[in-house]
Amino acid sequence: MKVLGVRTLAIEAVHVIRFARFRDHRGYFTEHYRKSDFDEHPELRCLRDTPFVQANESFSRAGTIRGLHFQWNPYMGKLVRTVQGRMIDLVLDIRKGSPTFGKIIAHDMPARPEDDAVEWIWVPPGFAHGNFFTEDTTIEYFCSGQYSPGCEAGISPLAEDIDWSLCDPALRRLFDEVTSGEIRMSDKDRKNGSLGEWAADPRSDQFVYGQIQGG
Repeated sequence: MKVLGVRTLAIEAVHVIRFARFRDHRGYFTEHYRKSDFDEHPELRCLRDTPFVQANESFSRAGTIRGLHFQWNPYMGKLVRTVQGRMIDLVLDIRKGSPTFGKIIAHDMPARPEDDAVEWIWVPPGFAHGNFFTEDTTIEYFCSGQYSPGCEAGISPLAEDIDWSLCDPALRRLFDEVTSGEIRMSDKDRKNGSLGEWAADPRSDQFVYGQIQGG
């Protein structure tokens, strides 16, 4: 795996890993994950002891919004990439006591066959994760915990009490454009409540800044 660079976003626990593709007249080849490269990279110490125990793939049509999802018992961090299409990833800090609690960021992650490089985004435990799509898109994500029914919850990305002040204004406008039209959302996601409602739920005490395993 050829790692081209690692950077943090406006919330420093969230990392973006850019890696190379090798293209020629036939198409491209890429090694998109190698454990030793993650373990040995000096800027990826946060992932050094993270086991990935489950891998998922998802296809979303244009106009789809997913999330914002999170899990405990076990906690689940997600390493996410776009295989083909355009995903805008959404990450909301739900760690009680965090200086960025309640703030959301977005990261634009297109992937085309002609691209020389693409990205992973690492969303650790302690964050609600979602995404939206401006075109038909396939994504893949590795999970640090197995899916645990009964130990998951969500916050609506449409909740009015989410703080967007750290988000790229252009991506916020794009989100507003997508949500102003016909929205594709699951019934489950439509029923999710606000940030304040979750913070008042006793289960939210599972997510305390500095006390989350793997976060």
